[in-house]
Amino acid sequence: MTPPALNADMILVLLLIAAAVFLFIVEWIRVDVVAILMMVLLPMLGLVSGTQAFSGLSSNAVVSIIAVIIIGRGLDHTRVVNRVIRPVLRWSGSSRGRVLGLLSVTVAVVSGFMQNIGAAALFLPAVRRISRRTRIPIPRILMPVGFAAILGGTVTLVGSSPLILLNDLIKPYGLAPFHLFAPMPVGLALVGAGVLYFLLLGRWVLPHGDAASGAEEAFDPALAYPQVGRLFELVVARGAVKNPRVRDLCDDYWTHVVALSTDGGRTRFLPPERDAEIPRGAVLAVYGPPERVHSMARAYGMTVKPELELFKEDLSSDLAGVVEAVVTPRSRFVGRSIAEITFRRHHHVTPLALMREDRIFYTRLGEIVLRPGDAVLMHGAWDRFHHLGRRDQFVYSHPVDHEIMEPQKAAAAVACFALAMGMVIFTDLLLSVCLMTGALGMVLTRVLTIDQAYRAVDWRTIFLLAGLIPLGLATEESGLAAFLAHHALGLLGQPTPLVLYLVVGGLSTLFTLVISNVGAVVLLVPLVVPLARGAGVDPRLAVLVVGLATSNSFLIPTHQVNALYMGPGRYHSRDFLRAGAGMSLLFVVVVVGMILLFYS
Repeated sequence: MTPPALNADMILVLLLIAAAVFLFIVEWIRVDVVAILMMVLLPMLGLVSGTQAFSGLSSNAVVSIIAVIIIGRGLDHTRVVNRVIRPVLRWSGSSRGRVLGLLSVTVAVVSGFMQNIGAAALFLPAVRRISRRTRIPIPRILMPVGFAAILGGTVTLVGSSPLILLNDLIKPYGLAPFHLFAPMPVGLALVGAGVLYFLLLGRWVLPHGDAASGAEEAFDPALAYPQVGRLFELVVARGAVKNPRVRDLCDDYWTHVVALSTDGGRTRFLPPERDAEIPRGAVLAVYGPPERVHSMARAYGMTVKPELELFKEDLSSDLAGVVEAVVTPRSRFVGRSIAEITFRRHHHVTPLALMREDRIFYTRLGEIVLRPGDAVLMHGAWDRFHHLGRRDQFVYSHPVDHEIMEPQKAAAAVACFALAMGMVIFTDLLLSVCLMTGALGMVLTRVLTIDQAYRAVDWRTIFLLAGLIPLGLATEESGLAAFLAHHALGLLGQPTPLVLYLVVGGLSTLFTLVISNVGAVVLLVPLVVPLARGAGVDPRLAVLVVGLATSNSFLIPTHQVNALYMGPGRYHSRDFLRAGAGMSLLFVVVVVGMILLFYS
């Protein structure tokens, strides 16, 4: 095949690529604005048509990303993803290394059997929640998880678009097709190497961030109310001699019952009323100072559990928490006692303490008549606080913007997800059509409202990708990609397998940074097959290197996963350069080493 001659269009495209990469690095303007700039300049310079310039907004890849983000949002909204990550939290504790390792492996496994952008989108809300709970800055764990999703796509032939296309591309050359798990040894080695890379070098290559940036700032009641304590779960002994009432524990021990079950969990009161009796064998959750809770437990024959068990889900920070509410001058609660208002019965929240000027009351709260300016500390479900806030009876001292989870809709969310995945696997429809069917299902089954679906999409990610797609088209249509590939591979002469694999891996890495990974594999496979045959190297292995190395996209946020995580992780392009340089080099070394070791 005769290589194309260098022309003016190629030079223009090359200059635009250089300008885009430069602007990505220096960040004089935001990366999504850079992409939009490319989208506008390309048709103005006559390098692509106007239709092609905006084709990225309707491309299969971008629409698929929008759909999978909405599907992931629905699964998170119903706490399905939370159930998946619960074992990760239990096994990892608060250790950054264990959290990072377990999350990365989990995401990589999922990514091996679905598009890696899908796995990344599904786990984004979970990573945010883990960051809040463990107080690990999100920039320290989100990038490793994103890289793991990309690496996981190399484990099977369906994990990434280039590998999916590979068998179709080699068919005209009479090469035997690859089976589903053909790349698995290399993929597993890549996942392992990626996890170790961040475990060993993460402190140097990852942005530091801080606990506040990684976790949403939350109201800490212990700072303003030092005697309020924390949550405990207790069990009343079967042989207990006294059956106290809820009010007794509050008035005598400053301990507030926020949940009660008298039948082993089948019926739960969240919270029980003040006059409710606590019988033998009951399980209760209380908010109170540790020393008083243990004193109360001894007095009433209760056992204090080391952590929440029965009420772990009901009282998780996703569903419930503590807020400080200030009584407004026009509130209908002014002049009424807390007992008269019956917060527990009518509003399903538990008053824990009251601050008036410089005094704090922790006990006998029911007797206190509310005045304007009183601050009432309360525990309850986030949806109850949203409801109370809409009535303008209180002003919250901290934003109560927690999402209202709806676990009762989990079955519908899973059904929509299963429908989308089933269509992907068993039909020939475009990936975007299959995934958008699942996303639409989330809205039609009322798992999400259409406004929630719109808000779930990070439009910076969408425009970043949509703007780079026409740049890739211009690179291919101008002949620049073919020109560079021909000349780079033409310099090899009669290479050894090691040299050929290294050059092919490096060239694939370079191409996937400036054009789509699909475009890179489509372009390189026809060039690499005859080159490998001429050098006496197995062309199937050379093609496999291309298919794998077109996922080696870590240096700049042009890969779909990196673009998705850039905003939530508050990353800059230089962060990807710092972490991605070593990862890209390691990727090529592992791929070539494993190909020579296991396949040659």
